[in-house]
Amino acid sequence: MKAIPDTPIQLYKYLLRQIPRLPIESQPYYRNYVKGNFRAHADETDPQRINEIVKKFYDDFQWILKKYENRRAK
Repeated sequence: MKAIPDTPIQLYKYLLRQIPRLPIESQPYYRNYVKGNFRAHADETDPQRINEIVKKFYDDFQWILKKYENRRAK
């Protein structure tokens, strides 16, 4: 597993590149989910809070990827 992206824009790009790994029918939902969450936190200025958000969103998306990978394996 790669290291967590350092900045919000790196995370945003990383997540958008991961979406094709999801089932085709789920991709539009998660693309909007990523974009919406990025916009929702765009006004955040506290560096510590930004790092918390980046880590949580990264971890959450890793869980989503694993969820779909487990479904494919069955």
